[in-house]
Amino acid sequence: MTNEPEKWSSLEEIAEHLGVSKDTIRNWIKKGVIPYRRIGRQYKFKISEVDAWVDSGKSADIE
Repeated sequence: MTNEPEKWSSLEEIAEHLGVSKDTIRNWIKKGVIPYRRIGRQYKFKISEVDAWVDSGKSADIE
């Protein structure tokens, strides 16, 4: 097994991974609740960080 760094995922990829719309992801970004990085004008995500956020239960606290 190699120790390659995890690839960054796009907004579209993370929306598909979570089964929600891109608008939902954008709303979560505006609220500052989902873990993301801004690279230039794009939002990037690590699936492991987003999965940990979901597993922590914090995603259920969004109003």
